[in-house]
Amino acid sequence: MERRVRVRFAPSPTGPLHIGGVRTALYNYLFAKKNGGDFLLRIEDTDRTRFVEGAERYIIESFEWLGIKFDEGVGIGGDYGPYRQSERKDMYRKYALELVEKGWAYYAFDTPEELDAVRKRYEAEKKNFQYDCKTRMSLRNSLSLSRQEVERLLEEGRAYVIRFRFPENEDIHLDDLIRGHVKMNSSLLDDKVLYKSDGMPTYHLANIVDDHLMKITHVIRGEEWLPSCPLHVMLYKAFGWEDTMPAFAHLPLLLKPEGNGKLSKRDGDRLGFPVFPLQWTDPKTKEVSSGYRESGYLPEAVINMLALLGWNSGTEQELFSLDELVQVFSIERISKHGAKFDLEKAKWFNHQYLMKVSDEELTDAFMSDLKSRNIERSKDFVASVVRLIRERCNFVKDLWSNSDYFFVAPEEYAEKALKKRWKDGMTEKMMVISNNLQQISDGKDWGQKAEDFLMKHITDNGLNMGQVMNSIRLAVVGDTKGPNMLDIMNVLGKDEIISRINKAIERIGILCREE
Repeated sequence: MERRVRVRFAPSPTGPLHIGGVRTALYNYLFAKKNGGDFLLRIEDTDRTRFVEGAERYIIESFEWLGIKFDEGVGIGGDYGPYRQSERKDMYRKYALELVEKGWAYYAFDTPEELDAVRKRYEAEKKNFQYDCKTRMSLRNSLSLSRQEVERLLEEGRAYVIRFRFPENEDIHLDDLIRGHVKMNSSLLDDKVLYKSDGMPTYHLANIVDDHLMKITHVIRGEEWLPSCPLHVMLYKAFGWEDTMPAFAHLPLLLKPEGNGKLSKRDGDRLGFPVFPLQWTDPKTKEVSSGYRESGYLPEAVINMLALLGWNSGTEQELFSLDELVQVFSIERISKHGAKFDLEKAKWFNHQYLMKVSDEELTDAFMSDLKSRNIERSKDFVASVVRLIRERCNFVKDLWSNSDYFFVAPEEYAEKALKKRWKDGMTEKMMVISNNLQQISDGKDWGQKAEDFLMKHITDNGLNMGQVMNSIRLAVVGDTKGPNMLDIMNVLGKDEIISRINKAIERIGILCREE
């Protein structure tokens, strides 16, 4: 009987959620929904030394913002809880002892000082120390010590860990859904700690036990876990759970923009882009790391961008809604190779989704921004500005940088444009133009009448079209940027346009005299 697909995303609350982790969760979500399965959120907080206050809430809020919904898990509930590993810790000891009883694990009583001394001895001989099938019989554990000695140490309450006992020279086989067949010899592997002296399981034991008990069918995770997979396969064998062992798929890394190495927070700091979904403030250092949400990215754009970093649909299509991604997603089209983060492509995706936002929504967002700048204008005026400049923006915050001149008349003029456009005699020409514009009757069609006059005036007087129009733009905008001049004139209106031209005539005249 075919099992219902069940996948999980299992982050550790050790800090902010990396954008690569978001991609892992996204692929799990897409696979589950494509196959009519369940998507779980499990918090793996067994390493209490690395626990960071607020990290769990941050993880949950990140997915709420992105619109990725879990079917079961922390904050949701379900039939296989609790979903926070620290609340399950009492059960792990039983499973660790079961492995000891079966001969698949053993007690290790070595102190940190003793192990450190062994490592230093190996280093002196230019060798690497590993606690494994070759060295374990020379160390202090229940394999090398007598039964009586082991019982005495346990009765005394001597600190110990429980280590997995890899068999010697056994080939471990794994069929990865992305990487194909993987083989590793057990003699190369170290006897990993499964259960720590503080009474908490390590990731390896808790992960396998929880996946089994929660009926996980597919484990989709980053390739950094591939070296641990032979141990996980052997744990399923040791427990006798081979028939229900999940299928494994190890995702390619998310790489630095230049392609050499895994994308890190330092890369974001260095190149000026977020590597976390939401802004994060370190509770100890108070250092603030930027987030996609606070940087102005839309959640739909972030999801679309991440989906295509390591997976492709096999078509030329680049824009996908979350529902569309569910329909076309397949593990078979995930690449084996790392995917380079591309900041410009990220901006492009956000631009595409920003263009889908209605004028009214953008206007409301922009009015909120203007209010924070102590600028008040009517909604109709702001809407007319938004319609003109939205195509030029990648983010809502770009609305201001592309339209500030609509709200604040320029006090300075771009030096390069000034030298290129405002040639000798231009001040006098602009005075004539200003006087003529003043004579045109005001009204909704003032901008069109003004443009008609300018075209005729420039032609009749043999003037340079580019020189004159860009000088007017310079006077009104402060630079030679912006949308069509007729549109600017229609939005600002007669009085404001003439006022700015006259102000430019006066100020640029002063600048010219100073030179």
